[in-house]
This record gives sequence, structure tokens and C-alpha cells, in this order.
Amino acid sequence: QAMLGQHRHPHGHQPRRPRRPVGRVPLYPGHIPTSPLQKALLAAGSACAALWDPYRHDMVAVLGETTGCLALPTLRDRMRNDPEGYRILQERPRIRLSTLDMARLRGLPDGALGREYIRFLEDNKVSPDTRMPAKFVDDEELAYVIQRYREVHDLMHTLLGMPTNMLGEVVVKWFEAVQTGLPMCVLGAAFGPVRLNARKLQVLATELLPWAVRSGRNASCVLNVYYEQRWEQSVESLREEIGIFPPPAVRV
Repeated sequence: QAMLGQHRHPHGHQPRRPRRPVGRVPLYPGHIPTSPLQKALLAAGSACAALWDPYRHDMVAVLGETTGCLALPTLRDRMRNDPEGYRILQERPRIRLSTLDMARLRGLPDGALGREYIRFLEDNKVSPDTRMPAKFVDDEELAYVIQRYREVHDLMHTLLGMPTNMLGEVVVKWFEAVQTGLPMCVLGAAFGPVRLNARKLQVLATELLPWAVRSGRNASCVLNVYYEQRWEQSVESLREEIGIFPPPAVRV
């Protein structure tokens, strides 16, 4: 018996309305909704690709998004519970070439964060615009957290005094793994050293790794620093404020 107000299908069956899959609505521009199985497949594929070629930043990005479901909420909570971190979450600053006053930063004195950051970008021929936008994180705020992590990665190189060669990347990944707990960082820290030669392995094991781990444990959350408002601050004083120990005097 038909309910009041409904029209019958000519053959006596009620027409089915197309249903939108639960959880498949994009939550922010560029978001690609995925199921747990799809995330697992993406994680496995991106992990293999990233291990084969650690400079595949697109695969490293996918790996970070599909495996960060536990670490990202923890990082977000650490930001919420810190005055400067909370302000970052509210204002959502972005580090892009379009937001950087390159001429002003180049004009800062040697040793200032902004001057050393630009020097790092130019010496290593890298750009903040190469950082992939978040796609697979199923929460708009957490998507910003991982985006912020990516965009301050080069600032970690600057603060730690590490270049973008394989040894420098491994050292930064160890620091970030201790700091963030992101599986992507842990994987890079654990498997990155297999590509190092014997001399660099010795330097890593005896000098750089103990310093990176000790600094990562001692430092406050690096996502709670509003770097865009610290360009004039010296790298040395910012290291001291965050709790990063001075880098060892070794050639990387």
C-alpha cells in the first residue's frame, strides 16, 4: 500500500533515488575522499615508490596523508593547546613564493631566519611552491596541519643547518620523526641510511643521529612557531628558544 503523498512507478515499484556514498563529499578544495581500503592501497604503493626514489615528493606526500591518521590529531591538539600554535590554526598562514617578500628577506642581516631561509632555497635550488597540496586527509583542519608541516620542512633544514643531499634529508627526517610521530618520517629515517656510503653512515651514527634525536626530544613543537613573524629573529636565538641544540661541526 502506497504512502500518502507518493506517486507509484508505472510498474508498481517505487523509483530509487540515487544515494550519495557516505563520506564521499569533498571537504575542502582538492580533497579526494577515499575508503580505508583505498588509503591502504595508496599507502602501500606510495611507500614502495618513496623507498625506491626518496626524491619522489609526490609519493612521500601521499604516504604522509594516508598513514598520518593517528599522528595528525595529536599534532593538531598540540597546536590548539599552544597560544602561538592556536593562532596559526586560526589564521592559516601559507609559505609560498606569492606570500614571501623575497627582496625584504634578502635584505635582512646574515644570521636572521629570513635571510638564511632564502639562502637555503637559493643554494639548494628548491622552492616552497613544490610542496603538494593535501588531498587524502578526511578532515579540513588536519589537512592544514600536514600542509603546514610540509611548508615548514625547508625551515627545519635551515634551523638544523642541513642541506638537501641524502645525508641531510635523513638527519632532518630523524628530527621530524621524533617531533611529529608521522609514519612517513619514521619510514624515511629508518630506510634513508641504506643509500649512504660507509663514511656518511659513520658520520650519521656517531655525530648527527644522536644530535638529531636529542634535539627532537628536547625541542618544543616546531609547528607552534609562527615563522612568518620571526624572519628578523636570528637562527641561533630561535634554535635556543625552540630547544634545538647547535649542529655538530661536521661536513654533511
